[in-house]
Amino acid sequence: MSTNAPDSTMISRLTGRAGDPAQQAFLLLRTVFTVAPIAFGLDKFANLLTDWPGYLAPFIDRLVPGTAQQAMYAVGVIEILAGLLVAVRPRYGAVVVAAWLAGIIVNLLILGDFYDVALRDFGLLVAAVALWRLASRRAAESSVSRR
Repeated sequence: MSTNAPDSTMISRLTGRAGDPAQQAFLLLRTVFTVAPIAFGLDKFANLLTDWPGYLAPFIDRLVPGTAQQAMYAVGVIEILAGLLVAVRPRYGAVVVAAWLAGIIVNLLILGDFYDVALRDFGLLVAAVALWRLASRRAAESSVSRR
C-alpha cells in the first residue's frame, strides 16, 4: 500500500525553488549584502581593515560635524542598519545599499583617489540593483500566490 505524505507537495515546491538559478542568485546577493555592510560597519569602530577616515574626502569632512573618525562612526551605524534592512526587507534594503554605494562612489571621486575602489563599488552597486530586481520579482510572485 502506497501512501503519499501530506507535505510532499510542499517539499517538491521547496526543492524545485532551491534549484532555480534566480532563487540561488537572490540568496547569494541577499547574504552578501547583509553580511558585508554589517562587517564593514563594525570595522568603522575598530579600523582593522584600513584607516577609514583616510577615505573621507576633505570637502565632505568639512561639511559634517566632528572629526573624520566620528563621521566614520556614523557611517558604520548606517552600514549596519542597511545590512539588517537587507536581511529583513531585501527589496527596500537593496535600494538603500545601492544609494549608499552611489554616495561612496561620489565621495571617492571627489577625493580624487581610490578610483579602483570606486570602480569596484560601482560593480557592487549594480549587484545591489540586481538584488532589488530579484526581490521585487519575489514580492510580486508572493502577492500573486496569496490571492
